[in-house]
Amino acid sequence: MEGLAYVVIVNGSPNAASRLNGIVNHIERHLSQGGHAAEEIRVADLPAQDLVFGRYDKPEIKEAVGKVERADAVVFASPVYKASYTGLLKLFLDVLPQHVLNDKWVAPVFIGGTIAHLLSVEFAFKPVAAALGARRFAPAVYAVDLQVTRAERNGGAGFELDAELKTRLEAMLFELEKELEVRDHAQSRA
Repeated sequence: MEGLAYVVIVNGSPNAASRLNGIVNHIERHLSQGGHAAEEIRVADLPAQDLVFGRYDKPEIKEAVGKVERADAVVFASPVYKASYTGLLKLFLDVLPQHVLNDKWVAPVFIGGTIAHLLSVEFAFKPVAAALGARRFAPAVYAVDLQVTRAERNGGAGFELDAELKTRLEAMLFELEKELEVRDHAQSRA
């Protein structure tokens, strides 16, 4: 398969045991099975002081930003707190160059305790992404905590996604892959 995409998943959860990880793992697995290169950036693993003070020239921050710059598509994943994405994700967005999302597909994937914060994607995230150059959005996916349950697997902990959430994630990923394929085809003809 020619022209496979490089997709970066920016995980803005401060909690290493977050249900969001179940969703991120599902996305990463799906993309890898499709032959795409998928890589996760766990913002919580980046040096906090460098993020807080906007030290975009520090090696770990430069490396993470470079991954976003090289990506064909970026999935931004975050829990919703107080009707918005996490402050941790905001700190990462603040170190990104102004036009870093030009010509990239962006897929917002959020999870919250209630459906009441569904519009946080439209009103909190998308305007900031647009300020970074995003013009192409895959369908957003908003999950409710109850749709992701912790499960024991092969002696370790994992997550189970409910069928409705899986269906919406698959639809978003199908759309994203279709658009990346169209882009690759157009580039190969140029």
